[in-house]
Amino acid sequence: MSIDTRPLTELANHDDFLQRHNGPSRQDVARMLEALDAPSIGALVDKTIPDDIRLRGELNLDGPRGESESLDYLRGLARQNKVFKSYIGQGYHPTHLPAVIQRNVLENPGWYTAYTPYQPEIAQGRLEGLLNFQQMVMDLTGMPIANASLLDEATAAAEAMALCRRANKKHKSERFFVADDVLPQTLDVLRTRAAYLGFELIVGPLEALAEADVFGALLQYPGVSGEIHPLETAIATAKGNGVMTCVAADLLGLVLLKEPGAMGADIVFGNSQRFGVPMGYGGPHAAYFATSDALKRSLPGRVIGVSKDSRGRPALRMAMQTREQHIRREKATSNICTAQALLANIAGFYAVYHGAEGLRTIAARVHRLTTLLADGLTRQGIALKHDTWFDTLTLVGVDTHRIQGRALTREINLRYPADGEVGVSLSETTTAADLGELFDVLIGEEHGLSVSELDREALAGDSSGIPTAYRRASEFLTHPNFQRFRSETEMLRYLKRLENRDLSLTHAMIPLGSCTMKLNATSEMIPITWPEFASIHPFAPNDQVTGYRQMITELSDFLTEITGYDSISMQPNSGAQGEYAGLVAIRRYQAAVGQDERDICLIPSSAHGTNPASAAMAQMKVVVVECDREGNIDIADLQAKASQHRDTLSAIMLTYPSTHGVFEANIRQACQIVHDNGGQVYIDGANMNAQVGLCRPGDYGGDVSHLNLHKTFCIPHGGGGPGMGPIGVKAHLAPHLPNHVMTPQDGIEPDSGAVSAAAYGSASILPISWAYIKMMGARGLREATELAILNANYVAKRLEGHFDVLYRGANGTVAHECILDMRPLKAASGISEEDIAKRLMDYGFHAPTMSFPVAGTLMVEPTESESLYELDRFCEAMIAIRREIGRVESGEWDKTANPLVMAPHTMSDLMDAEWSRPYSRELGAFPSEAVRDAKVWPAVNRVDNVFGDRNLICSCPPIDAYRDA
Repeated sequence: MSIDTRPLTELANHDDFLQRHNGPSRQDVARMLEALDAPSIGALVDKTIPDDIRLRGELNLDGPRGESESLDYLRGLARQNKVFKSYIGQGYHPTHLPAVIQRNVLENPGWYTAYTPYQPEIAQGRLEGLLNFQQMVMDLTGMPIANASLLDEATAAAEAMALCRRANKKHKSERFFVADDVLPQTLDVLRTRAAYLGFELIVGPLEALAEADVFGALLQYPGVSGEIHPLETAIATAKGNGVMTCVAADLLGLVLLKEPGAMGADIVFGNSQRFGVPMGYGGPHAAYFATSDALKRSLPGRVIGVSKDSRGRPALRMAMQTREQHIRREKATSNICTAQALLANIAGFYAVYHGAEGLRTIAARVHRLTTLLADGLTRQGIALKHDTWFDTLTLVGVDTHRIQGRALTREINLRYPADGEVGVSLSETTTAADLGELFDVLIGEEHGLSVSELDREALAGDSSGIPTAYRRASEFLTHPNFQRFRSETEMLRYLKRLENRDLSLTHAMIPLGSCTMKLNATSEMIPITWPEFASIHPFAPNDQVTGYRQMITELSDFLTEITGYDSISMQPNSGAQGEYAGLVAIRRYQAAVGQDERDICLIPSSAHGTNPASAAMAQMKVVVVECDREGNIDIADLQAKASQHRDTLSAIMLTYPSTHGVFEANIRQACQIVHDNGGQVYIDGANMNAQVGLCRPGDYGGDVSHLNLHKTFCIPHGGGGPGMGPIGVKAHLAPHLPNHVMTPQDGIEPDSGAVSAAAYGSASILPISWAYIKMMGARGLREATELAILNANYVAKRLEGHFDVLYRGANGTVAHECILDMRPLKAASGISEEDIAKRLMDYGFHAPTMSFPVAGTLMVEPTESESLYELDRFCEAMIAIRREIGRVESGEWDKTANPLVMAPHTMSDLMDAEWSRPYSRELGAFPSEAVRDAKVWPAVNRVDNVFGDRNLICSCPPIDAYRDA
């Protein structure tokens, strides 16, 4: 072998990240360009993107950095953070994440790279994990139904308030009662949401609820200061007055406290963070949400239900989807699109790992330590604000500044709600030694207290902060899933068994249009479990989070340069929440300049369902703008409707490239029409992966955009979340971005309320996007976008002649995705887009996006991370399926008995003693050579959606159901 004599500048660093993120090699690119008859990628891009919006030159970002170099720099930022012991509480607590869950779920791409389980046959593992979560929530809250998670506790409170108004039709009030001891960040988000729903918030002590003329009420259990209220009487009185009640409950507290369902609550919600999920400077954490049976079909978010498959076996699926935003648009129960599936699974597995007995031990220990702390403090003459508690005490009449000084010296964070008051919240990580240290801080080192002596005396007197009437008497977590997996061996095998029932990016490309399932690189993921990022409370003092703040500032600067906007808010923790925050910023700006009357939102007919749902939440009236035959916005219709509503036009919501997968040539004109008629331009960032480095929405007319960091910027989808949806805005909107009561932001109006529980949303996953941009650099980001466009056009080219590509741009190209029209095939053969989606599972693929934005179609987005080998494998599978459809068209196969309508094929099918189908077992389950080499088995046969909705079961089935199957 000869020595490489190329110059050093031409030798790629082994640490070069670009060649690892981008799937196609140079040879692949050349072959694809040849197939497209394109001389270069640059020429293809010139044909695809309108010249008048092209970015001239490179983004003003650094060049690519290697993986090792970037991680070293990020480690330096992390070390600037100070990880103090946190007793702040207020909805966030230190936890112990069991190592078997951390390694095999949180750090496992088999779990974090999967997509939302819209195709249930290849998502049974995630679905069972989420069903465990629902069962855990139902058991602990005492409610008959729960969803599969929401974004955070504060936004869950806002959903509860809206649900009360929708459900309580008889009550004519537009007022909502909020107990004055709810979490401050919850009240902050409620104020924002109420302002645009037309509700008046009545904040007062619990006792005031009895006389309040309100449609609903929110009560905290226990309160932020630690008090355990007698909710039963208050709920009964409210019910007698026609008032619906929502209880925000501490999930670990419910292990020992009487469950709200037994007290008559209509809605119970909260945060599952303390079930093993790190604080992460605010998230991501899975909120839980449970309701009475009467409210089940109005429940916001996703619900996992039990149905059956075509063999009659139990099978899980997402239930009641007809109420969601992608179906009902502005009439949906909410605009929620992303949940917190990965974190909900972790919380559910935490309950599986510990079981009821383990949770009782944890909760009892936390409560015992809190009781000993209370006993010691009162013996030293320190007054407590309340005589009831679970894990939180509030000291009154103390020298706050002296205590704070001692605490900081010991690297301890406490809560300081008011002068003369100090709050202390204990957690599962608190030890007896920690208690001794707390006595030193709260009393002074000469206190003379012994934790062991206090414990002996407490046991002798049955001391407790939970009155007998408030103690839980019912059992919970009795299902075998929560009792069986006690050894780590059993737990490990259970997690692996569930993982094996799912398809993720570890198996194959997931070609979902509009969802951008690209590489989530290991080097990007590593920092999220570093303690300096994971173990920080969201309300830690600013001087303890200088590294976090610098990383967030740098990421914000990256994103402003990439988008062409002037300011970024990192607060929204999902794309849909980013939409809402962007529209709220527009409405706040218009109110500030005396244009409150502007409330019309123009939305193209092709838009994502979240767009009209978000507009409705911002109290806007939706006016639909039609599209022309080519899928572009009908400019004449836009002009007519903008002129018609000139005096009340608030905004237009555009997606670019369009939802039809095309760079529309008239985007500047569309933006100008809206501006000329007094409106603002919101550009949905769902398709930003086709723009980065090539064009910028802030340059061609956008006033605000949200960015899906879980799409374009590599945060993984996690089986349905987490996500992040920060918004970029032009300077005039910047003062109206979300602020935060606990973490005020410079340059933003003080009364600009929050949209999320934490100021930086799900901050602990921001290092993923930071690392991606840092390692790609300006050139790498541009090349990734170019390859995304190349890959999509190659797929469209290979499949033309087999399937109709529904929309193309002016020069015959597509953007980063293409829509395949299945309607002619269905008309000729009876084979539907769903049959094709299920048959793709037999070939080892997740289906493209089905029936969106056009019914009867499949939308394909390959992303830049897929190699030519994988693109060809997918195309060959689609072409083979087209041949199979031809055999149905010709009459060779019966329309009701063929491998498409009987897909997917499971191991059970192959084991049937009788095989009466008109095709072989091999063709059914092993239709290609690639599948023979690496088979992904669907866990169940086709799931019966109608049966599942008609027979709604959202709890874990009895174990006999599995045994019988």
